[in-house]
Amino acid sequence: MRIDEPSIIRAVLEGYALRRDGIHGVAHWARVLENGLRLAEETGADVAVVRLFALLHDSRRFDDGYDPDHGPRAADFARTLRGRAFELPDPAFELLHRACAGHTHERTHPDPTIQTCWDADRLDLGRVGVTPRPSRLCTEAARRPETIRWAHRRASRWLVPDLVKDGWAIDLHDRA
Repeated sequence: MRIDEPSIIRAVLEGYALRRDGIHGVAHWARVLENGLRLAEETGADVAVVRLFALLHDSRRFDDGYDPDHGPRAADFARTLRGRAFELPDPAFELLHRACAGHTHERTHPDPTIQTCWDADRLDLGRVGVTPRPSRLCTEAARRPETIRWAHRRASRWLVPDLVKDGWAIDLHDRA
């Protein structure tokens, strides 16, 4: 398994239609990644899939509002990066593809990796003024009040994780 995060991020940003500092932008991806890694410690999710989901799930949005096909477009985009920017075995790639394609419209899934991906994204709803409801989360780890409080506090304050600047070398003020 190989994940070349810098190559993935370059590819995403080359075709990214929205603002890097917007509600579905880079800081959101980083918070989703941190949420997912935290949840994966308990859920046993495939961390490679969680990482890739965080980077790719909103990568092909055309609108910050209604864009019902952005998940399937992200899943298809992931297919174009496979073998170039990352390598995953077929079963793990199928989880990534399903997680991206269904993350907006589907409520839950039996696989703990997909559940973790979707919860990681839903835990970041504070950025749009919504507190995640436990009944809309898939995993016990995400439904815990302390997990929701932690994630909501970060999202509602638009926390930009250090990973954005220090790990990914992205300047959110650069409009390029």
